[in-house]
Amino acid sequence: MGQATNIEWTDATWNPVTGCTKIGPGCDNCYAERFAERWRGIEGHPYEQGFDLRLWPSRLAQPSQWKKPRMIFVNSMSDLFHKRVDRQFIDRVFDTMEAANWHVYQILTKRSSLMRHYVRGRYRDGEVPGHIWLGTSVEDAARKRRIDHLRQINSKARFISFEPLLGQIGPVDLSGIAWAIVGGESGPKARPMAPSWAIELRDGCKAAGVAFFFKQWGGFRPKSGGRTLEDREWNGFPWHIVPETVLKSSRS
Repeated sequence: MGQATNIEWTDATWNPVTGCTKIGPGCDNCYAERFAERWRGIEGHPYEQGFDLRLWPSRLAQPSQWKKPRMIFVNSMSDLFHKRVDRQFIDRVFDTMEAANWHVYQILTKRSSLMRHYVRGRYRDGEVPGHIWLGTSVEDAARKRRIDHLRQINSKARFISFEPLLGQIGPVDLSGIAWAIVGGESGPKARPMAPSWAIELRDGCKAAGVAFFFKQWGGFRPKSGGRTLEDREWNGFPWHIVPETVLKSSRS
């Protein structure tokens, strides 16, 4: 299932894998699980299995069929590096991304050590292609080690999603990071985000030269609290890491 999206920092989503399992407090009120479970048991629906993990070989070729360049969020409804996604299937996802290289792919995982292990093996002789962006989610200070895992990958296109931001991150080394996204939790059980947590990260990004994107305060609905921080929007984007071939294609 590939489709347009309301996520501000991307153009489309591509889900060759759906479903997941929880591994930390950032997963407690997962929006993807909440959506998928609404359809459990409805025969013929893409989520008739609810949020149980499912691989979709039929979706692997979708990006190759999209001729206009897009920013594609890979697996918005899952985690590509879930331990039950076999390496051969991950290979096929990367094969597609390498072949349809007029797009930019944004891969976000909480399983940062597994991503590091896979990517080091696949690109042992060089750098990850510049149109494949690798990111990790960090919801609180206890999860900062994921940033270290990310930095150990040979890539210039590393990004962090501090969303849902559930606590103060504290001092953080952002060297080697191109982009940071910050946002509060949304949904019926949304936990509040303190302004000081977001401001600290914004200031850290400014000091480190990292593009900073403030997505939302969150609340019952994603936009309940708006998306201004200290009276302005922050829409930083790492244009400097977008490959020139992709920029040229997007202009044609």
